[in-house]
Amino acid sequence: MIKKVLIAEDHESANISLQRTLEDLGIALVNYVYYCDDALTELQRALSSGNGYDLLVTDLQFEPDHHRQQLKDGTALIASARTIQPDLKVLVFSAESRASVIEELINNHQIDAFVRKARNDAKELKQAIENISIHQRYYPRHLLQLIQQKNSHQFTDFDIAVIELLSQGIRQKDIPPHLVQRQIQPSGLSSIEKRLNHIREQLDCSNNEQLVAFCKDKGII
Repeated sequence: MIKKVLIAEDHESANISLQRTLEDLGIALVNYVYYCDDALTELQRALSSGNGYDLLVTDLQFEPDHHRQQLKDGTALIASARTIQPDLKVLVFSAESRASVIEELINNHQIDAFVRKARNDAKELKQAIENISIHQRYYPRHLLQLIQQKNSHQFTDFDIAVIELLSQGIRQKDIPPHLVQRQIQPSGLSSIEKRLNHIREQLDCSNNEQLVAFCKDKGII
Protein backbone atom coordinates (compact mmCIF):
# COMPACT_ATOMS: atom_id res chain seq x y z
CA MET A 1 0.00 0.00 0.00
CA ILE A 2 1.35 3.42 -0.97
CA LYS A 3 0.82 5.91 1.84
CA LYS A 4 3.71 8.36 1.62
CA VAL A 5 5.17 9.76 -1.61
CA LEU A 6 8.06 12.06 -2.48
CA ILE A 7 7.99 13.93 -5.80
CA ALA A 8 11.24 15.14 -7.40
CA GLU A 9 10.21 17.41 -10.26
CA ASP A 10 11.61 20.81 -11.24
CA HIS A 11 8.66 21.99 -13.32
CA GLU A 12 5.92 23.43 -11.14
CA SER A 13 3.06 22.56 -13.53
CA ALA A 14 4.07 18.89 -13.63
CA ASN A 15 4.49 18.95 -9.86
CA ILE A 16 0.95 20.23 -9.36
CA SER A 17 -0.44 17.65 -11.79
CA LEU A 18 1.31 14.85 -9.91
CA GLN A 19 -0.02 16.06 -6.57
CA ARG A 20 -3.59 16.17 -7.91
CA THR A 21 -3.28 12.64 -9.27
CA LEU A 22 -2.07 11.39 -5.89
CA GLU A 23 -4.90 13.21 -4.12
CA ASP A 24 -7.40 11.53 -6.45
CA LEU A 25 -5.96 8.19 -5.34
CA GLY A 26 -6.44 9.11 -1.69
CA ILE A 27 -2.75 9.50 -0.92
CA ALA A 28 -2.52 12.38 1.53
CA LEU A 29 1.12 12.27 2.62
CA VAL A 30 2.85 13.86 -0.35
CA ASN A 31 5.96 16.04 -0.30
CA TYR A 32 7.80 17.53 -3.24
CA VAL A 33 11.21 18.97 -4.04
CA TYR A 34 12.70 20.66 -7.08
CA TYR A 35 16.25 19.30 -6.81
CA CYS A 36 17.73 15.79 -6.69
CA ASP A 37 20.03 16.61 -3.77
CA ASP A 38 17.02 17.84 -1.77
CA ALA A 39 15.16 14.64 -2.63
CA LEU A 40 17.97 12.47 -1.26
CA THR A 41 18.22 14.61 1.87
CA GLU A 42 14.48 14.30 2.45
CA LEU A 43 14.59 10.52 1.98
CA GLN A 44 17.41 10.29 4.53
CA ARG A 45 15.57 12.54 6.98
CA ALA A 46 12.40 10.48 6.73
CA LEU A 47 14.28 7.21 7.26
CA SER A 48 16.07 8.64 10.30
CA SER A 49 12.75 9.62 11.83
CA GLY A 50 11.39 6.10 11.32
CA ASN A 51 8.78 7.25 8.81
CA GLY A 52 10.30 6.57 5.41
CA TYR A 53 8.67 7.10 2.05
CA ASP A 54 6.92 4.30 0.17
CA LEU A 55 7.34 5.78 -3.30
CA LEU A 56 9.67 8.16 -5.12
CA VAL A 57 8.28 9.81 -8.25
CA THR A 58 11.04 11.48 -10.23
CA ASP A 59 11.77 13.08 -13.56
CA LEU A 60 15.03 12.23 -15.33
CA GLN A 61 16.11 15.65 -16.56
CA PHE A 62 16.57 18.59 -14.19
CA GLU A 63 17.48 21.98 -15.61
CA PRO A 64 20.68 23.38 -14.05
CA ASP A 65 20.51 26.76 -12.32
CA HIS A 66 22.43 28.69 -9.65
CA HIS A 67 21.92 25.88 -7.10
CA ARG A 68 24.94 23.58 -7.37
CA GLN A 69 23.96 19.92 -7.22
CA GLN A 70 25.85 16.71 -6.57
CA LEU A 71 23.08 14.63 -8.17
CA LYS A 72 22.48 16.09 -11.60
CA ASP A 73 19.68 13.87 -12.89
CA GLY A 74 16.98 11.43 -11.93
CA THR A 75 19.05 8.36 -12.75
CA ALA A 76 21.72 9.42 -10.24
CA LEU A 77 18.98 10.11 -7.69
CA ILE A 78 17.46 6.65 -8.15
CA ALA A 79 20.83 4.96 -7.67
CA SER A 80 21.58 6.97 -4.51
CA ALA A 81 18.07 6.52 -3.11
CA ARG A 82 18.22 2.76 -3.54
CA THR A 83 21.57 2.74 -1.71
CA ILE A 84 20.01 4.15 1.44
CA GLN A 85 16.57 2.54 1.01
CA PRO A 86 16.75 -0.60 -1.16
CA ASP A 87 13.02 -1.34 -0.87
CA LEU A 88 11.96 2.13 -2.05
CA LYS A 89 9.47 2.00 -4.92
CA VAL A 90 10.39 4.22 -7.88
CA LEU A 91 8.16 5.66 -10.59
CA VAL A 92 9.86 7.61 -13.39
CA PHE A 93 7.70 10.34 -14.91
CA SER A 94 9.58 11.75 -17.87
CA ALA A 95 9.39 12.97 -21.46
CA GLU A 96 12.18 10.51 -22.32
CA SER A 97 11.36 8.22 -25.25
CA ARG A 98 14.67 6.57 -26.16
CA ALA A 99 14.33 2.83 -25.83
CA SER A 100 17.94 2.37 -24.67
CA VAL A 101 17.45 4.78 -21.75
CA ILE A 102 14.17 3.20 -20.66
CA GLU A 103 15.61 -0.30 -20.99
CA GLU A 104 18.54 0.66 -18.73
CA LEU A 105 16.13 2.04 -16.12
CA ILE A 106 14.15 -1.19 -16.14
CA ASN A 107 17.05 -3.66 -16.26
CA ASN A 108 19.82 -1.88 -14.35
CA HIS A 109 17.89 0.28 -11.90
CA GLN A 110 14.86 -1.98 -11.42
CA ILE A 111 12.36 0.88 -11.53
CA ASP A 112 8.81 -0.09 -10.65
CA ALA A 113 7.07 2.03 -13.27
CA PHE A 114 7.70 4.37 -16.18
CA VAL A 115 5.14 6.90 -17.38
CA ARG A 116 5.93 9.18 -20.28
CA LYS A 117 4.82 12.81 -20.11
CA ALA A 118 2.26 12.99 -22.89
CA ARG A 119 -1.47 12.96 -23.55
CA ASN A 120 -3.40 10.85 -21.05
CA ASP A 121 -0.44 10.71 -18.70
CA ALA A 122 -2.67 11.34 -15.66
CA LYS A 123 -4.58 8.15 -16.46
CA GLU A 124 -1.34 6.21 -16.84
CA LEU A 125 0.03 7.65 -13.59
CA LYS A 126 -3.02 6.40 -11.71
CA GLN A 127 -2.68 2.95 -13.27
CA ALA A 128 1.03 2.85 -12.48
CA ILE A 129 0.53 3.75 -8.82
CA GLU A 130 -2.32 1.28 -8.47
CA ASN A 131 -0.03 -1.43 -9.88
CA ILE A 132 2.79 -0.49 -7.51
CA SER A 133 0.34 -0.59 -4.58
CA ILE A 134 -0.27 -4.28 -5.24
CA HIS A 135 3.44 -5.01 -5.86
CA GLN A 136 3.16 -5.05 -9.64
CA ARG A 137 5.27 -3.12 -12.10
CA TYR A 138 3.91 -0.85 -14.79
CA TYR A 139 5.53 -0.30 -18.18
CA PRO A 140 3.19 0.90 -20.95
CA ARG A 141 2.93 -1.52 -23.84
CA HIS A 142 4.20 0.95 -26.44
CA LEU A 143 7.41 1.44 -24.44
CA LEU A 144 7.99 -2.30 -24.25
CA GLN A 145 7.42 -2.46 -28.00
CA LEU A 146 10.08 0.23 -28.51
CA ILE A 147 12.55 -1.84 -26.51
CA GLN A 148 11.62 -4.99 -28.40
CA GLN A 149 12.06 -3.17 -31.69
CA LYS A 150 15.47 -1.89 -30.62
CA ASN A 151 16.48 -5.43 -29.73
CA SER A 152 15.17 -6.95 -32.96
CA HIS A 153 18.59 -6.34 -34.51
CA GLN A 154 21.83 -6.95 -32.63
CA PHE A 155 24.13 -4.15 -33.72
CA THR A 156 27.76 -5.16 -34.22
CA ASP A 157 30.75 -2.83 -33.92
CA PHE A 158 30.88 -2.87 -37.71
CA ASP A 159 27.25 -1.79 -37.96
CA ILE A 160 27.73 1.06 -35.53
CA ALA A 161 30.91 2.27 -37.25
CA VAL A 162 29.17 2.39 -40.63
CA ILE A 163 26.07 4.14 -39.30
CA GLU A 164 28.16 6.67 -37.38
CA LEU A 165 30.00 7.52 -40.61
CA LEU A 166 26.68 7.96 -42.38
CA SER A 167 25.53 10.25 -39.57
CA GLN A 168 28.60 12.41 -40.16
CA GLY A 169 27.46 13.05 -43.72
CA ILE A 170 29.84 10.58 -45.38
CA ARG A 171 28.27 8.98 -48.43
CA GLN A 172 27.88 5.22 -48.50
CA LYS A 173 30.24 4.81 -51.45
CA ASP A 174 32.94 6.80 -49.62
CA ILE A 175 32.85 4.73 -46.41
CA PRO A 176 35.40 1.95 -47.33
CA PRO A 177 38.55 4.11 -46.95
CA HIS A 178 37.37 5.24 -43.52
CA LEU A 179 36.93 1.63 -42.39
CA VAL A 180 40.37 0.73 -43.75
CA GLN A 181 41.87 3.64 -41.82
CA ARG A 182 40.22 2.37 -38.62
CA GLN A 183 41.29 -1.22 -39.41
CA ILE A 184 37.66 -2.37 -39.44
CA GLN A 185 36.78 -5.45 -41.46
CA PRO A 186 35.06 -6.05 -43.76
CA SER A 187 35.65 -2.76 -45.52
CA GLY A 188 34.47 -3.50 -49.05
CA LEU A 189 31.60 -1.49 -50.52
CA SER A 190 29.66 -4.66 -51.36
CA SER A 191 29.78 -5.82 -47.73
CA ILE A 192 28.64 -2.39 -46.53
CA GLU A 193 25.73 -2.32 -48.97
CA LYS A 194 24.59 -5.84 -48.02
CA ARG A 195 24.79 -5.11 -44.31
CA LEU A 196 22.91 -1.83 -44.56
CA ASN A 197 20.21 -3.47 -46.67
CA HIS A 198 19.83 -6.17 -44.01
CA ILE A 199 19.61 -3.69 -41.14
CA ARG A 200 17.09 -1.47 -42.94
CA GLU A 201 14.93 -4.51 -43.67
CA GLN A 202 15.08 -5.64 -40.02
CA LEU A 203 14.14 -2.18 -38.71
CA ASP A 204 11.71 -1.28 -41.49
CA CYS A 205 13.72 1.77 -42.59
CA SER A 206 13.34 2.72 -46.26
CA ASN A 207 16.65 4.58 -46.55
CA ASN A 208 19.88 5.39 -44.74
CA GLU A 209 18.54 8.72 -43.47
CA GLN A 210 15.74 6.94 -41.64
CA LEU A 211 18.19 4.38 -40.29
CA VAL A 212 20.49 7.09 -38.91
CA ALA A 213 17.51 8.91 -37.34
CA PHE A 214 16.29 5.65 -35.78
CA CYS A 215 19.70 4.88 -34.28
CA LYS A 216 20.06 8.40 -32.88
CA ASP A 217 16.56 8.31 -31.38
CA LYS A 218 17.19 4.94 -29.72
CA GLY A 219 20.60 5.93 -28.38
CA ILE A 220 22.46 3.37 -30.51
CA ILE A 221 24.81 6.04 -31.85
